[in-house]
Amino acid sequence: EILPEKRREVLKTQERSSEHRKINSTNSFSHKNETFEEGEKYWKKNYGGGSTSVQGYGKDCGEQLGRLESFPGSDAAYRILEVGCGAGNSVFPILKILCNIPGTFLYCCDFASGAVELVKSHSSYNSAWCSAFVHDVCDDAVPYPFPDEILDVILLVFVLSTIHPDRMQGVVNRLAKLLKPGGMLLFRDYGRYDTAQLRFKKGHCLSENFYVRGDGTRVYFFTKDEVWNMFNLAGLTEVQNLVDRRLQVNRKKKVKMQRVWIQSKFQKPLLLSLNNPEETTERHPY
Repeated sequence: EILPEKRREVLKTQERSSEHRKINSTNSFSHKNETFEEGEKYWKKNYGGGSTSVQGYGKDCGEQLGRLESFPGSDAAYRILEVGCGAGNSVFPILKILCNIPGTFLYCCDFASGAVELVKSHSSYNSAWCSAFVHDVCDDAVPYPFPDEILDVILLVFVLSTIHPDRMQGVVNRLAKLLKPGGMLLFRDYGRYDTAQLRFKKGHCLSENFYVRGDGTRVYFFTKDEVWNMFNLAGLTEVQNLVDRRLQVNRKKKVKMQRVWIQSKFQKPLLLSLNNPEETTERHPY
């Protein structure tokens, strides 16, 4: 889902071509070349091919950097940000795919400097297609190391729940400004009445649905209406917003856990409404 849409179409075409080759190697050889050429033309048309490749790659890389303001990933055509990357459990699986797709770049940040250092010291880390940096999403005074409205995808996974409820809206508003028109924010976090919430003992509740764990970390449990409201106020439009309920069983301990998560996708509108320039979001569907 985080790949460029056009690139996904090209990859699917190539996969179908590969299957056809197994059936008839002679006929499919020419067919594969044709589909690859079409896919390559499609990629160059929409993403600029080699001229907008990953930093350090492509014949026109120097010219691109000369024309654009210099910042990490400035010559990329498709940019992703993972907020709260930790030690890189998601970063490196993502990079494994992106490093083979010209024109893509991954930003990743975390509040903990030690976690960011672990990412940067990993053998798979390469500044040609990734930039890891320390950042406190609650501090509006500290800018991101890139301009607003350049991101195609933001990953916000089990991060917002760690922030005090009074500061969540400001964080979402700031992230929304980083998205391009048409850019997507992918959200996943704890849902209301998850087993983890029901197991908290007295003295751990800081405010309504907001708790502190034994290690001092904090966690909030959302409803999908709360999530919709936050992203709607930030000017984003709902694409998906659902409650994911799953039963997890620890057979060794004979313990059942009813997990509840919220999974959502919100998109920045491409254009303002022609009738009402201030109207950028759809009405609440519920």
